[in-house]
Amino acid sequence: MKVLCQGLDLSEAILKVIKAASNKTTNPILEGIKLTAEDNTLTLVATDGELAIEKRIVADVKIEGETVVPGKFFSEYVKKLANEQIELTLKDNNQLRLKYTDSEVFIQCLNVLEFPNIQKIESEEYFEIEQAELKDLINKTIFSVSLEDTRPVLKGCLFEVEEGQITSVALDGYRLALAKKPIKKATAKVSLIIPGRSLSEMSKLLEDSNETTKVYMQKNYVMLEQNNTKVITRLLDGDFINYKQIIPTEFESTVTVNRLQLEDALDRASILARVSSDNSVKFNVQDNTLSLKAKSEIGEVDENLTISLEGNDISISFDARFFKESLRVVEDEFINLCFTTSINPCVIKPNEGEEYLFLILPLKQLY
Repeated sequence: MKVLCQGLDLSEAILKVIKAASNKTTNPILEGIKLTAEDNTLTLVATDGELAIEKRIVADVKIEGETVVPGKFFSEYVKKLANEQIELTLKDNNQLRLKYTDSEVFIQCLNVLEFPNIQKIESEEYFEIEQAELKDLINKTIFSVSLEDTRPVLKGCLFEVEEGQITSVALDGYRLALAKKPIKKATAKVSLIIPGRSLSEMSKLLEDSNETTKVYMQKNYVMLEQNNTKVITRLLDGDFINYKQIIPTEFESTVTVNRLQLEDALDRASILARVSSDNSVKFNVQDNTLSLKAKSEIGEVDENLTISLEGNDISISFDARFFKESLRVVEDEFINLCFTTSINPCVIKPNEGEEYLFLILPLKQLY
């Protein structure tokens, strides 16, 4: 293998694909990046067995070939060569020579035959959606994905694809996030559980534009391709929780509040709440005022907001972080906080429409 390419192109490609390389494995090959040179293209790919990211860049291929380089070292070294033209040459002893200006470095490569085969997505099943809409759908739910290994199925988002609409749902046992978006086309009605880590990488490829993109679906896999980059992921196996049974449909109290004012008040209250053991902020709703109270050994804070209330007064406590993460992903000027009792979840909804919904379990009230 012998290839000439620009350092900046190579460095940017490495930074994209290395996100899929494993950093906690007993198998060194999963820490590597596979390089394939053919047809004036250098293709880089990394995988941890669940997620694979592939990036193609333009290169002057003198001799075709392939190898696997140690991912972390290769990434750190090439990052220092962004302004150089690089010549990559694979030697007979499986060392890769990087030549730039009047300097060179030799890297001992891994056995390319040990690198896992990347799943080829050849299915004609897909759904088509505007890039900005898919990006927003992911961002509105991914923060509620579980980080625990005890229930692997909750480490992903449930995608329910129908003709005309897609719904994404994530929950971790303490809160739930749901978002809906229109889609241009769906070739099949399906339910998919996509790992949160994979969705995060997909989101980074998407632009805030009304240009459409296709997500291809094949048994146990999905693929997003954008700007010569592919993200291919294995789906999570198992039955997702019946989330519709969790979401209340009737409420005793509905608070309409300015989102930015609530977010700012929570930011201030949570500075004190973080000192306490449970990060709790108490919500007191009375007449047309929402009072946010936090207390710790340092002191106490009482933030008061003007609201519109339909229904009964209520006093209820929440983990401030869960509330803040929900508010951070919406842009509406006003939102609705819907309550049943002080021991039942709060549901956050838009003041108009049904594009999203967040459910947050309360904490036991200490004061």
